[in-house]
Order: sequence, then C-alpha cells, then structure tokens
Amino acid sequence: MRYERPQGHTISLYLRGGEGTRRLGRQMASGRPGAVCVLPQGHSSEWEISDTFEFVHLYLPDAEARRYFAEAFERDARLMVLPEATFSEQPRLALAMERLAGAVRSGESLAAEEAMGEALGLCLSAGVGARPYLKGGLAPHLRRRVIDHVEAGLEGALRLDDLAEAAGLSAFHFQRMFRESFGVSPHSYVRRRRVERARHLLAGAGAIADIAFACGFTSQSHLTRVFKAETGLTPAAYRAAAKAR
Repeated sequence: MRYERPQGHTISLYLRGGEGTRRLGRQMASGRPGAVCVLPQGHSSEWEISDTFEFVHLYLPDAEARRYFAEAFERDARLMVLPEATFSEQPRLALAMERLAGAVRSGESLAAEEAMGEALGLCLSAGVGARPYLKGGLAPHLRRRVIDHVEAGLEGALRLDDLAEAAGLSAFHFQRMFRESFGVSPHSYVRRRRVERARHLLAGAGAIADIAFACGFTSQSHLTRVFKAETGLTPAAYRAAAKAR
C-alpha cells in the first residue's frame, strides 16, 4: 500500500498482530501490538503487508488539528508540530488510542471524545514550547484579548466587527489574521466555544433551554442542532451519558 502526500494527519495503534507489516525504505522493524505510527499531512509512505492485523486509525483534518492546538495550548496554530513516528513505543498515547477504540466499539461517544482529546494532546504537545518569530497572524497579546472578549460575550451576540475592534484591526484583515493564528474562522471558533460552555453546564441540573440562552444560542433547537453537529450527541443524550459515567 502506498500513501502519496495524503491530506490530513493519521495516528494509528496496532491492537492485534502487525508482525507482517513493515514500512518500506525504513529500518526493518515491523509492527506489533502496542506499536504507534504517526503520519503528518503530506508525508508519503509505502507499506508491505503480508499478514492480517487489527489496528485503530484516527484521521484528523489539518484545520481541526490546528484549531485544537490553538485552543488547548493557547499558541498560534502555525506553531503546531506533529512529529512523525513509525512503530514507536509511546505507552501513554497507545493507552489513549486503545481507550478510543474500545469506546467506538461500544458506541460510547463521550468516552471516545475524551480519549481522542487525550491522544491529540499527547501528540501535539511537541509544539507547546516553540516561540519562533512569526510574520502575520495575531500577536500573543491580541490573541489573548480576542479570547477574553469571546469568553465574556458568549451569552450574547458576538459580531465580527466587535472582535476585530478588540484586536484593533479592520474586519477583513482580522478574519485573515485570526485564521492564521487559530487555524479556523472566527465563526467556527465561537461556535466551538459555545458548545464547550454548553457541555460544562450540562453537567449541572439547569434546564436545557436556559443553557441554550446562556451559551448564546437563539433557542433550545438551535443548541441541539449545533451541539449534535459538533459532538454527535444531542444535549439530552450528552447529559445522560455524563451522569452515567
């Protein structure tokens, strides 16, 4: 099998077998249960497979990886580093991927989401300490100012002009600089933050309709539509799954 400059990043864990799999052009090491492979976007590879095996793949679009990195580590999305790995020993990452596989098999969406977040955090932490000079994008103090403005205004209507004003930029310039720094558009970022706040509030006993308004959604049905698109669960199902854990 050959992957020619694939789009998106791939994180893999061999669950069973793998001894009959090796990557051509590399050392003669072969796969095995517990081995981890990480293939960053655009990295071509060729594999020889001579026996059956079972593994779990996590496919991650580049934009989603950079959004996660920017949000989780409060760093410019362009600093994201995803080191390549072939049949490596990474026990913590392997455990997270194994939990992900188990959660997917059993249909536990919440557990799968948590395991995926842990796996991504472990993979992307390589770029956390990087602070090279970057041209364009938002300066660190402007990123923090915009983030604070978003968090303070999630309950109401957040306008692009207001976010741009917080950064001292025109709306047109702000959109481009924001995407460079966060990896996603301002709209996508705000939508995700609203869903994250809703997840936190759903752990309590508040009415779902009240939570919708507290997170800036126009109605409970609006929250339900967006929340399910982001998490795969309705707010009610997410609350039930969280209480069952």
